[in-house]
Amino acid sequence: MKTPICDFVNSYSESNTERLHMPGHKGKEFLGFEKFDITEIKGADSLYDASGIIKESEDNASDLFGCPTFYSTEGSSLCIRAMLFLAKQKGVKKILAGRNAHKVFITACALLDIEIEWLYGNSSFLSCKSDYDELKATVKSSNAEAVYITSPDYLGFMCDIALISNICKTNGKTLLVDNAHGAYLKFLTPSLHPIDLGADMCCDSAHKTLPCLTGGAYLHVKDKNISKNAKNALAVFGSTSPSYLVLLSLDRLNAYLSANFKENLSHFILKAEKLKKRLRGLGFTLFENEPLKITFCTKAFGYTGHEFADILRENNIECEFSDKDFTVLMLGLDTNTENLYEVISKIEKREPITTFPPIISSHEQAISIRDALISNSQEIDIKDAVGRIICDINVSCPPAVPIAICGERITKYTIESFKYYGINKCRVVK
Repeated sequence: MKTPICDFVNSYSESNTERLHMPGHKGKEFLGFEKFDITEIKGADSLYDASGIIKESEDNASDLFGCPTFYSTEGSSLCIRAMLFLAKQKGVKKILAGRNAHKVFITACALLDIEIEWLYGNSSFLSCKSDYDELKATVKSSNAEAVYITSPDYLGFMCDIALISNICKTNGKTLLVDNAHGAYLKFLTPSLHPIDLGADMCCDSAHKTLPCLTGGAYLHVKDKNISKNAKNALAVFGSTSPSYLVLLSLDRLNAYLSANFKENLSHFILKAEKLKKRLRGLGFTLFENEPLKITFCTKAFGYTGHEFADILRENNIECEFSDKDFTVLMLGLDTNTENLYEVISKIEKREPITTFPPIISSHEQAISIRDALISNSQEIDIKDAVGRIICDINVSCPPAVPIAICGERITKYTIESFKYYGINKCRVVK
């Protein structure tokens, strides 16, 4: 598969052209890659008005994913905003969404004035394992025009997207999927990519599970009539200075994926499955059903997730995420599974920790998300917050999944959850 962006930038970098344009480094070496870092010069095309090398590269990606596919150099965050913008254009005013949605989804709905009706699961606030019969009844009775699912989620749980798609189609709902952690799912046999399973739109973060620079992501749109507006939707929220280094990475990725990636992925997943089986044999409880994640329920083995992550860190293994309950590892095709097993197998099992996180429950939406987000606010100690209305998404990334949502009234349960996850202050409507 051709790499038109890479070819152009390589040619330009070797041309000895005097660069009297942005960026300010003028292609001179400082970190080592400056000669490849360009802007929208003649021949380089323009990301949000693509008609040349970027369009050719995106067409290549579209061929790989089997649907209209568009680049983002600002991660899935930009794609989520654009996806919701397209849904709003289609007439979506209200969305049924899994409570474990990324905070960008929440702020985008506030900006676009889209109402959210929450779907609650029965596990961690990071995961939304729903009863599908209950989901079917909720979707049928709701006046929301769309359903929004995060799958895979941060803990590596994948929903049955095919089943949810069928529920949505039966009830005339649009299905949107945050597939940020699952770009590689397209290349499984059979494909588990949301678009192939019936989603109308989804985002993938190429940089999360594929060898792409941070910020590289895809917006996929099944309906070609809707996809005609995708570039405009991305441009509404995107920077007018997209990173050509990230575009180079996405372009090069097409050639990588079209070669023998599918075969290599298949071989590695067999290794990953074997590793997980051996880890369970040691007595570990694993949470995920996603092939390229390992999520340890560490308390069953006698450790908090943070303690377990520290042990791995002492052995030169850095995890993706940890909290009091879980340690999450994201595997790659070059992961040394034997070394990983050797390190983990030496961890001594201790008495189980029997404290559990608070159960996720619904909150009263006192005012709209939009009104809360833009309101005058003040920071207070959580001990003084019961009855107040939260107005800020006070959570870092990872995991970027808020416990309480803007506009909700804080309860004793909310305070318990904040304390459990180490949150001592919050911003409330003044």
